[in-house]
Amino acid sequence: MSDAEAYRADSRDRWERAAAGWEAQRDEHARDAQPVAVWLVEHLEPQPGYRLLELAAGVGDTGLLAAELVQPGGTVVITDAAGAMVEAAKRRAEELGAKNVEVRQMEAEWIDLGAASVDGVLCRWGYMLLADPAAALRETRRVLRPGGRVAFAAWTDYDANPWFKVADEALGGEPPVAGRPGPFGFAEPGHVESLLEDAGFDEILVDTLDFAMRLASPDAYFERQRAMSTRLREALDGLSPADHTRVRDALDAGLEPYLQPDGSVALPARTWVATALG
Repeated sequence: MSDAEAYRADSRDRWERAAAGWEAQRDEHARDAQPVAVWLVEHLEPQPGYRLLELAAGVGDTGLLAAELVQPGGTVVITDAAGAMVEAAKRRAEELGAKNVEVRQMEAEWIDLGAASVDGVLCRWGYMLLADPAAALRETRRVLRPGGRVAFAAWTDYDANPWFKVADEALGGEPPVAGRPGPFGFAEPGHVESLLEDAGFDEILVDTLDFAMRLASPDAYFERQRAMSTRLREALDGLSPADHTRVRDALDAGLEPYLQPDGSVALPARTWVATALG
């Protein structure tokens, strides 16, 4: 098995196991990430009758937001490589009564749609996790109709994202290496533009967007991270009670600068947001 294939298999397995936690935390995470979802959807300029595609959708919140704006006559195809995420997105679509949504299991690097078959593609924090994001962007351009747009988000640098860094440092993690698949794979300035240019996109716009992850307490932060991160959950499961306490103490210390007067936590987050014409 090649390194890329091994990475894909491990990633898919992790997302399968993380899906229940993401579904359980969906409302709180969607609330915090709403500014990003709104930016992406608005920059696709959805119109009634459009057919949109969401890649690496997780539980599908961004695609479901877009689905409201392509009616009447439009559809959104919500996809993810992990079957458990697809099932979670289906449940959410049914809960909302979204009749113009298709939810399918699909790899972002091999999009199972015809050429020039969609008017826009959304991907919130997905491309940078892929083994071959360049291939995924070429595939994205292939399925876009002339004049269609892609809109996606990818995290900026590690230091600008304490929502991730606090838990990572509490576990003794090493800072991630930019350019490798992972949350900060697109952190290097200019990297997003280069990928889009190489894939043949035009009218490229890349900006930063600041927002905050807001949690009721340090305990709520810990529970959200444990629910949504298989890495944290696995690390904690292997610790002795004393080491578990040590990690919690380190996490609480890392959160102190972000504590609010009411005891809640507001953790800064910064993401690239990008759009381009196919």
